[in-house]
Amino acid sequence: MPLVKQGSHLRILSPSSSIERLGGFEANVSAKETLEKLGFSLSFSEHYFETDLFDSASIESRVADLHAAFTDERVDGILATIGGFNSNELLPYLDYDLIAKHPKLICGYSDTTALLNAIYAKTGMPTYMGPSYSSFKMKEGQDYQSRAWLRAVTQTEYSLEASQEWSSDAWYDPSQPRHFMPTEWKVYNEGKAKGIAIGGNISTFNLLTGTPYAPKPKDYILFLEEAEDDVYQIISRHLTAILQAYPDPKAVVFGRFPKDCQMTPEIFEFILAKHPILKKIPVIYDVDLAHTQPLFTFTIGGEVTLDTSDLSIEIKVED
Repeated sequence: MPLVKQGSHLRILSPSSSIERLGGFEANVSAKETLEKLGFSLSFSEHYFETDLFDSASIESRVADLHAAFTDERVDGILATIGGFNSNELLPYLDYDLIAKHPKLICGYSDTTALLNAIYAKTGMPTYMGPSYSSFKMKEGQDYQSRAWLRAVTQTEYSLEASQEWSSDAWYDPSQPRHFMPTEWKVYNEGKAKGIAIGGNISTFNLLTGTPYAPKPKDYILFLEEAEDDVYQIISRHLTAILQAYPDPKAVVFGRFPKDCQMTPEIFEFILAKHPILKKIPVIYDVDLAHTQPLFTFTIGGEVTLDTSDLSIEIKVED
């Protein structure tokens, strides 16, 4: 699996929402500066500034940008601009043989869940759930986020480690105050497990159910989290659908829920108790996964070794 290193070239593209949804290129230029300070050079896709009524480029433009990034020999890795609502539109039109012939690291989160899991399902190529390009303009928490990203994208073996503190604020708006709380990863059910990491955003991952783009490794560990858009009732029914499509996980790892989801410890316990399988396997929750800040990076398709006794999550990626 090709990784990246200092000096690698990253292509920034938008599989769902355009940079315009975030205020445009200049409003996010500090993300470019952060990545350059980390030792990377950047380029932007041909249709990077295209936007429409859904704050996105056309399907044709987004597919063309992905194909161009994979075939361009100058490009070592690919970063999604941000998530959005429609990366699953691309899945029938991607040339998975082309992608498999030009394997490259690709990373994003949120709506990019659909694309990342589909590429792994169709090609066997590991993909990376972690910061998008725009995430690198966040100031507070960036040290942890960048370190966790670098560990995952530069090493074939790495550990997921907890941050010191976390926030559920609008990190992308520097005019708004930030409120940080101590991080505490928690255990719902104890145990040890091994399996292949799949998942990501709960509602987006659920879109793949019943399609050819849903990954189906024999032994799998589900990594699941949700965005600000869905309240706990919606999360509950999406989780039910996922556990019907994936009824035999070896373990489940839940990210923290943003405050907008209105999830409380009592409600979360009530939701989990509906599913007997979650009392039979290791379950860790409130981890640094996706829609709260900062976030770690994990490999979809990576082999996970998990132990709740010391809250260890180790990931190995085949060369």
